[in-house]
Amino acid sequence: YTYTRTHPQCILQLRMSKEMEELSPLVDSGHGDGSEEETEDDGEPKICQVCGDKSTGYHFNAMTCEGCKGFFRRAMKRPAQLCCPFQNTCVITKTNRRQCQSCRLQKCLSIGMKRELIMSDEAVEKRRMQIRRKKMQEEPVTLSPQQEAVIQELLTAHQKTFDMTCAHFIQFRPLDRDQKSKCSREPNSNRFTYATMHEDAVQQTISFVSPSFPYFSIQSPESKEKNRHKRAIFTSLPHFTDLTTYMIKNVINFAKTLTMFRALIIDDQISLLKGATFEIILIHFNMFFNEVTGIWECGPLQYCLDDAMRAGFQRHLLDPMMNFHYTLRKLHLSEEEYVLMQAISLFSPDRPGVKQHSVIDRNQETLALTLKTYIEAKRTEPETHLLFPKIMACLTEMRSMNEEYTKQVLKIQDIQPEVSPLLLEIISKDS
Repeated sequence: YTYTRTHPQCILQLRMSKEMEELSPLVDSGHGDGSEEETEDDGEPKICQVCGDKSTGYHFNAMTCEGCKGFFRRAMKRPAQLCCPFQNTCVITKTNRRQCQSCRLQKCLSIGMKRELIMSDEAVEKRRMQIRRKKMQEEPVTLSPQQEAVIQELLTAHQKTFDMTCAHFIQFRPLDRDQKSKCSREPNSNRFTYATMHEDAVQQTISFVSPSFPYFSIQSPESKEKNRHKRAIFTSLPHFTDLTTYMIKNVINFAKTLTMFRALIIDDQISLLKGATFEIILIHFNMFFNEVTGIWECGPLQYCLDDAMRAGFQRHLLDPMMNFHYTLRKLHLSEEEYVLMQAISLFSPDRPGVKQHSVIDRNQETLALTLKTYIEAKRTEPETHLLFPKIMACLTEMRSMNEEYTKQVLKIQDIQPEVSPLLLEIISKDS
């Protein structure tokens, strides 16, 4: 080259060209960079039409190498004007292509590289995200050893504390059903149904209950006096009292088996158990729910909605509870998913009285992520991605039912004081 007087700006461009090319995050990036690539796989070597280096395909409408592709993109986006520090006649080669940006750019334009084919920064980022997402989808999701250990601990705790045969249920006080109050079976029903004795049972209950129960009509003073000598109002309550006491003890033992629960301070352990016991029992009983007949098939015993009504519970709780059981059961969860759901409910940092919110929140986040990963790793159904949000929605639904359950238990205790002291302690507001 014949050196001539050059503008200081051109000298600066010459000095900075190599540094800019080396520091650019998009140099030699073959994917997601905003170029339109096209390759011909005929076995013949391709050379860059700009500098003669090995080409990687068509970029911006011309056969170029990765270096010239990145240079063209940056040059088109750079506001500064380029000028040749020599005589605008530089021959661009692989070895000297960084010495004159102006002539290199003119060579790019002369072989047909088009500015309009360069994607915007937003489009480039979107494309890169799509590539990353596709890579993640192609890579199989696996549980970490820590997540495997969490699931195994939960399964062991559940199997140790909950008897899935329900053999102990026959030791509870009887349900005291008559012939007309047996559970009804209606296969293929989309909604739950009441037994044939339902209306009679409600009328019978109305005639017995005191006026302090807001769901029922007011009785005359004469009726109140007579009712003092009548038999128990809620005939299923003794059985449900025994059943509830048994299940609460199992929930407590389940929680005490877990390492992360034992690591909490005693006050928080009590607060979490008070808040989650009803919800864990609800999740556990969903394992026995028959979504076709609307009956809980618990080993030697079967329960239907009438049994809960005969224990004093009302439609304000039972209607959403039945909808919950149908919704959750239709998800066809595995035992692993059920126990993870129970644990997520247990470790809720927003329970009243909780002190170490951040610790419990981290525990719940770990459990939720484990459940999400388990679903992605083990499920292959087309709508697998919807399962985790559906489970979380069921957990949210239980919170509102929990409040109504507490109200109704206290009302039942006012009318017929046979609710177990353990249950009253669980639902009490005092920590």
